[in-house]
Amino acid sequence: METTHSGEPLPEPPFGEESQLADQEQFRLLVQGVTDYAIYLLSPAGKISSWNLGAQRIKGFAAEEVIGTHFSRFYTPEDRAAGEPMRALATAEREGRFEKEGVRVRKDGTSFWANIVIDAVRGDDGQLIGFAKVTRDITPQIEARRALELARESLFHAQKMDAIGQLTGGVAHDFNNLLTAIMGSLELLRKRLPDDPKAHSLLDNALLGAQRGAALTQRMLAFARRQDLEVEAVAIPALVRGMSDLLDRSLGPGITMELRFPLKLAPALTDANQLELALLNLVVNARDAMPEGGSIIVSAKEVEVGAQPMHGISAGRYVCLSVQDNGEGMDEQTLAKATEPFFTTKDIGKGTGLGLAMVHGVAEQSGGRLVLISRKGAGTTAEIWLPVAIQPLPAKNIDAQQVEDASRTLVVLAVDDDRLVLGSTVAMLEDLGHDVMQATSASEALALLRERRIDMMVTDHAMPDTTGAQLIEMARAQTPKLPIVLATGFAELPAGIADGLVKLSKPFTQQELASAMSNAIEGKSGVRRQ
Repeated sequence: METTHSGEPLPEPPFGEESQLADQEQFRLLVQGVTDYAIYLLSPAGKISSWNLGAQRIKGFAAEEVIGTHFSRFYTPEDRAAGEPMRALATAEREGRFEKEGVRVRKDGTSFWANIVIDAVRGDDGQLIGFAKVTRDITPQIEARRALELARESLFHAQKMDAIGQLTGGVAHDFNNLLTAIMGSLELLRKRLPDDPKAHSLLDNALLGAQRGAALTQRMLAFARRQDLEVEAVAIPALVRGMSDLLDRSLGPGITMELRFPLKLAPALTDANQLELALLNLVVNARDAMPEGGSIIVSAKEVEVGAQPMHGISAGRYVCLSVQDNGEGMDEQTLAKATEPFFTTKDIGKGTGLGLAMVHGVAEQSGGRLVLISRKGAGTTAEIWLPVAIQPLPAKNIDAQQVEDASRTLVVLAVDDDRLVLGSTVAMLEDLGHDVMQATSASEALALLRERRIDMMVTDHAMPDTTGAQLIEMARAQTPKLPIVLATGFAELPAGIADGLVKLSKPFTQQELASAMSNAIEGKSGVRRQ
């Protein structure tokens, strides 16, 4: 038994008070030992009166550094100036509780995202005696939430672009069919017209309009990733320097262009012709963004992308070709729509809205990515990321010269489900002096192949029920050595079907058709372009 200094026994505590004191001490030790939460008490004025280990770990202050100071020290200067700390205490006093997520500051000056709960603490008489404050570091959860939102936005954008691409590719395919009929008919009509300069001038003008339409469809197909690419190892510096005169002529006065390339740069895997068009589009866009003049920097570098994707680009080695201007730049809304087909900020008649869409398609189809970096008033940098060519690819053996004499009469089977296109193709073949059989479906074509001697078949690819590619497989089973020309606006064909096959891109001219037929007879596979 404990005694006083005079030896008299101390009075026993009231019944239960010893147990309450033990519970309070146990609770204090429990709170003090929590490390995942900052738990501390505030006076009614907001001064810190207790400090646990969690508060020390999260905020970086030891207890002796903060006890007696005002809790507003943990807020950002902007929040303090706006009166946030006192507003939080006033809300807790009035409503009993205040909860919010916000940015708070550690001892070292770094900031973190915090979940804050402030509860009012009242005595038995209901008077406010202080506040209990609990702070939790939720930075990892906020970052995970943001990453999820970015992933959702990226998925939505990819789905949206895929849907637009499907629509654009379908429109371009139908438009190509119309242009094939228009250009073929105009060519043949020109041959049959009398020598009337005015009439020939009108026809030439119509043909030029059709060719401009064909160029638009090529850009649409590029965006939809349905054009044919002649993929090869391309030396970027040599390609850019080779077209520097063209780029200079496109710039006009008041704009300078600078080329910056490293001494050694790996070749990129892409289509050289399409890359030239893409680069020309980017340079023209940069020029148009600087109506008062300025400078354009065309540069390239090799980048290794690791396991962490960069700009949505998967791991691997890439060549990054960039075009940088110091023009008007784009705001966030414009930047988000910049690669969508037909979206343009240029005046009516000064842009189709297909330039960046075409560049996007070429980059994607090459296995890379178009990346746009821009800020309003701070210029734009357009980057074409292309995979590094591990080893040079063999050049395709495509002889542009028409060797086969078109006057030799062949029995040609023309197949197309579009009667407008079929009629134009038949007329061009007959004008070349060939005997032409025609079919509007694969079943009709196969029946004619069984019944008649056919020297060559010219077929469309996109047909209902049975595609041109499927027709070719069945035709080869019947007549293995039959020369075949596949006329199509699509690049996506079944694997293996292109072996030994001549593809003719729509829309095509009579000369291109004759040249493709010559290559088919000689067994030269490839793509005949405009």
